[in-house]
Amino acid sequence: MKRRAKLPAGGTGAGSVVADINITPMVDVLLCLLILQMVIQPGLQKGLDVQLPLPERTERATASRVRDQIVLRLTAGPLYTLNEDAVPAADLERTLREVYRNRPRKVLFVDAAEDVPYEEVIRVVDVARGAGVTVVGLVPRAGEQVSPTQP
Repeated sequence: MKRRAKLPAGGTGAGSVVADINITPMVDVLLCLLILQMVIQPGLQKGLDVQLPLPERTERATASRVRDQIVLRLTAGPLYTLNEDAVPAADLERTLREVYRNRPRKVLFVDAAEDVPYEEVIRVVDVARGAGVTVVGLVPRAGEQVSPTQP
């Protein structure tokens, strides 16, 4: 029978296993993953810049702004009306180009019905941008309170 050599007090022998956990490699890997996530995450965010009209306080202010505002309403179908005038889907971009050709303020408000798919609203916003509209605002549903956000 072989006997093990006696170990000095408080020390370990040459062939013994150390039971301490070395967490340095794990911390290194976690820090690398954290840094990668912080670098990649801002590039993955997609969004659409929109402006919501603030609710008007007086009828007089509303009347003066209505003449200048152009509202494109979307209903199911899809059916388009530009300031109460029906516009065929095929002629939407051409009509928007004609309307905004001589306007200094190229602002369009999009008012979509609740049953219109989100993809259709985004397609209309893209068509408006292609027609030269620089600012596209989405009209909130009636009864919803809009709080202005600080940039």
